[in-house]
Amino acid sequence: MELKEEIIRLKEEKNAVILSHNYQNAEIQEIADFIGDSLELARAAAKTKADIIVFCGVDFMAETAATLNPDKLVLIASRDARCPMAAQLPPERVREAKNKGYPFVIYVNTYAASKAEADICCTSANAAEIVESLDSETVMLGPDANLARFAARKSGKKVIAVPSHGYCYVHKVFRVEDIENARSKYPDAEIIVHPECDAEVQLAADFVGSTSQMYRYAEKSAAERIVVGTEVGLIERMRREIGKELGKEFIPLRHATCIEMKLNTLGKVYDVLLNEKNPVRIDEEIARRARRSIERMLEVV
Repeated sequence: MELKEEIIRLKEEKNAVILSHNYQNAEIQEIADFIGDSLELARAAAKTKADIIVFCGVDFMAETAATLNPDKLVLIASRDARCPMAAQLPPERVREAKNKGYPFVIYVNTYAASKAEADICCTSANAAEIVESLDSETVMLGPDANLARFAARKSGKKVIAVPSHGYCYVHKVFRVEDIENARSKYPDAEIIVHPECDAEVQLAADFVGSTSQMYRYAEKSAAERIVVGTEVGLIERMRREIGKELGKEFIPLRHATCIEMKLNTLGKVYDVLLNEKNPVRIDEEIARRARRSIERMLEVV
């Protein structure tokens, strides 16, 4: 039996759901029950009635699903899919920063132990909205410094990046020169980028948003050609779903790949679902406190 068919059979047999981030390969997205950005995946994880969640993304995403579902079995397709950004903000760094007395907004791209120390969580889709919701003109946000600057610009508040140099290596590769070259080569195109890109790249683009916000923008835009500044997995999805239906062309601003995201494969999904391998377990007390910061975010948005 074909691997995809066998995975679908196992899903039904075990009452399992497969959640996939936009950066996964097409073969993963095609067997997923839900595809989205970090915010959408958090919402899907919170609402699912499945007994088993198979997460196709990186480790912090599976931790978020496990935190929101202490009574479910959460499996990650690849144990090696570890997000380098999440390691940039350990829990002790959050505790130290909070001594300054400002609310701490923690990016979802962090581990549960760090979320447990923060006041509220955010994603790239809602960072500015979360900052605006807080009763303080100065807040702290980490670990992505570019997202902190984006939230500051949108909210008008002072946002202190913790750490000051936190970044995503995938989005750090984009340059203003890339946008200038794209405008020269494709004068009729719109250019959209992720808020983890450097501030000058964001300011030079036509739209800045999370992966799913970019997807929805591309669906509604009148432009027939769109240059996209994020990981190639989203661009491939746009080509496959929007491009074929609406006849739009999607061009990468630069070919950027998240190595860790690509470690998930159909074979690994099948293996963990069949053998219920790679369970994601969070210390009960840490999970309780981390759940509080995630649920506060979901209450706002």
